[in-house]
Amino acid sequence: MHAVQPLATTLRTLEWDDLPASVRGIPEGFNPLDDGVLMKHQREVAAVRAAIIAVPKGRRTGITFGTMLDKTLVAAARKSAGGDNVFYIGDTKEKGLEAIGYCAKFARVIAQAQGQGISGVEEFLFEDQDDTGKTRHITAYRIRFASGFQVCALSSRPANIRGLQGHVVIDEAAFHPDVQGVLDAATALLIWGGQITVISSHNGKNNPFAQFCRDIEAGRYGTDAVVVTVTFDDAVANGLYERVCFMKGTPPTVEGKQAWYAKIRNGYGVRKAAMREELDAIPRDGTGVCLPGVWIEQAMVLPPENVLRLALDDDFVRESPEERTAWTADWIERYLEPALKRLDPHERHVFSQDYARHRDFSSWGTIALAAGMRRRLPLSIEMHKVPFAQQRQITWHCIERLPRRCGGAMDATGSGEALAEETADKFGHGHVHQIKLNRAWYGTWMPKLVQGFADGMIDIPADPNMAQDLRAIEEVDGIAMVSKVRRADVKDPELFRHGDSAVMLALGWFASLNLSAAIDFTPLPAFPRGFDNLGTADRDYDQGDDYLALVEPRATW
Repeated sequence: MHAVQPLATTLRTLEWDDLPASVRGIPEGFNPLDDGVLMKHQREVAAVRAAIIAVPKGRRTGITFGTMLDKTLVAAARKSAGGDNVFYIGDTKEKGLEAIGYCAKFARVIAQAQGQGISGVEEFLFEDQDDTGKTRHITAYRIRFASGFQVCALSSRPANIRGLQGHVVIDEAAFHPDVQGVLDAATALLIWGGQITVISSHNGKNNPFAQFCRDIEAGRYGTDAVVVTVTFDDAVANGLYERVCFMKGTPPTVEGKQAWYAKIRNGYGVRKAAMREELDAIPRDGTGVCLPGVWIEQAMVLPPENVLRLALDDDFVRESPEERTAWTADWIERYLEPALKRLDPHERHVFSQDYARHRDFSSWGTIALAAGMRRRLPLSIEMHKVPFAQQRQITWHCIERLPRRCGGAMDATGSGEALAEETADKFGHGHVHQIKLNRAWYGTWMPKLVQGFADGMIDIPADPNMAQDLRAIEEVDGIAMVSKVRRADVKDPELFRHGDSAVMLALGWFASLNLSAAIDFTPLPAFPRGFDNLGTADRDYDQGDDYLALVEPRATW
């Protein structure tokens, strides 16, 4: 067991101004021993005496504040009264300073009430040794009590948590670099007694903290482990707004409470999944995932046949340009034309494309604008290993035949720039938006697509591959985007998707909000195949038709 002694002497005693503003802002008249100091949910968490306590929480609920008050009482008590050492492990140094600052404020009042003395907040070096015997020094903060026990806050996670016997508080566990390692080591220290309190807001449904909570609820940690969930609304119902006013020294009002509550909720904007996770303790589908599966499933109301896929083998590019063009023309007539004829001629349409040439799918789609600006995806084309010229052939054929076409947006990043530029040259640079996909663009436009799913304003085909792509939208450093980082654990990277249709839909949403004047498609009069517009046989075309009749599509489904 760590004795938690300084290596030589205490480095320094912290001054009041060294502590975070959240600690310095506690009013002078604050007495942690007064009745009503802790709100109901804070008291309920502090009253739990199980060996393992998991607290999934909403932000701003005051759980760390209430827990550290309770742990200060533990460290101040004699051993016969249940006293013990307390260790706090946060995910950042600032969290450690805040936690020890709370304890310092509480300890002054408690020590005076008990006629005891306490040390100030001491900064010292904590000697940590991993399983291999390697030693490192961690900056730590502590308060020592006359009881012989102390509260110690570590600035970073120790390698040997098993040595921290006593009460251990792990704060924001879901955001530690090695979440599973922290939880495994923490539960191991129970061999010597003590208590573990694991507090955190969620960081995705697949995060080890969320799984830890589910395992406790399933009874996998026995009967001496509990989960206590505390949401932002729980805290509001228990007087959080009134407590905030007390700390600020302002009078609470009904109007002020309503405005304060709305401000916090509205602060998430279109990031509804993030709001539910951070305030309502409902983990998202995955780490940083923006679109819950239920939103995607609710939008999948169109038939899966609305998605056409064309996958070619490596030998196709070795055919002559004329043969490739003829083969693609046949594919268009067999599969694409019937789909285009199903488009509603009364609805406006925009188009979009996320270009790819080799490993990824090149995704093209058209969005129909229905009443109330509801978006529908009546046609999507995915092309794999399709040469540039044939992608252009298919794309232009579609664009020319869209009913009431109002513009489009195309990926002009990297290899997509050439097709986007040629398409803009053909159909007009004011009609075709050439988009450089970057963080700034994603930050502006991807949330609008996410909001469309949240509001139920988009209909897509019931296609599992498209659903997989949409789940690839995740928050990367606060920006909702599709990360194209390739997974190294995939056995066949050719079959692993990279969110291509999700990017296509985001581009389509952009196009739907940047409309140009509608351009209608008027088909030429229909004549039997092989005849010109005078009704006479066209022998050259007829010969081409004989060739096309011999060619079967290579891979279409």
